[in-house]
Amino acid sequence: MKTLQFGTSDLHAKEIGLGLMRLSEKSPEEAEAIIQNALDLGVNFFDHADIYGGGKSEEVFREAFKHVSANREDILLQSKCGIRKGFFDFSKEHILTSTEGILKRLDTDYLDILLLHRPDALVEPEEVAEAFTQLKQQGKVKYFGVSNHHPMQIELLKKYLQEDLIVNQVQFSLMHTPMIDFGLNVNMANDNGQNRDQAIIEYSRLNNMTLQAWSPFQYGLIKGTFLNNPDFPEINQALDDMAKAKGISNTTLATAWILRHPANIQPIVGTMNTDRLKQITAASEIELTREEWYHLYQKAGNMLP
Repeated sequence: MKTLQFGTSDLHAKEIGLGLMRLSEKSPEEAEAIIQNALDLGVNFFDHADIYGGGKSEEVFREAFKHVSANREDILLQSKCGIRKGFFDFSKEHILTSTEGILKRLDTDYLDILLLHRPDALVEPEEVAEAFTQLKQQGKVKYFGVSNHHPMQIELLKKYLQEDLIVNQVQFSLMHTPMIDFGLNVNMANDNGQNRDQAIIEYSRLNNMTLQAWSPFQYGLIKGTFLNNPDFPEINQALDDMAKAKGISNTTLATAWILRHPANIQPIVGTMNTDRLKQITAASEIELTREEWYHLYQKAGNMLP
């Protein structure tokens, strides 16, 4: 697989990352096989969150990782905090407490990246800055980022932070493209012309932030996959036809569509299926033309102005 750089940091990883939200549902033996398969395919980036499985996903990963052919320094670990039951919490106390729990559950001395999970309407950026500075000075977190944040929320944090924000993890797939739609429908009085995110893609490219795509095969808010879904016949027919012509799977092609964007977006895939992950990682070798990329974009239900 190809390698990407996170922002302007010294962190580099393969361009496909494995999200481990569902790892809590797996037995120790299954988890070990999933992680070893990922490593064998070249995946060296693992994405966690303190809420995944109520923390169990990180615990299962810890035990499984003891039995795979890799050391801690061979991989990058990312986790997220800020979501609590019924509310969001970016207080200094919660960030520090949550990070301590993450480190303990993963049995690691440090995280490569810590993300703030979803925007906290009551955020006090001064507290975030204090928490980040303390974690950085203690060597517990190397780099920081956010998830599901728009540019002005990021700018508010950056006003107080001493550390760079190098990642923004957002929902993005061939069937969830508001970041793309807005940029194409400038000054248009149609639904796709609505500014829902304040130009995340352009902001990220200007400010050297790496975008990560969560749920890269989903439509709606975690409603399910669009691949092989009879509710989406047009895009699936287009994917099947193009994939057949290229000798690849529709999963590989849908991943390659994301990778084709010059913003160097890193798909964070949540599959626990070893064969499916093999299909996904194969996308790193597929380069779509502009015509192919736009063809799939339009077959996904989008009109060009």
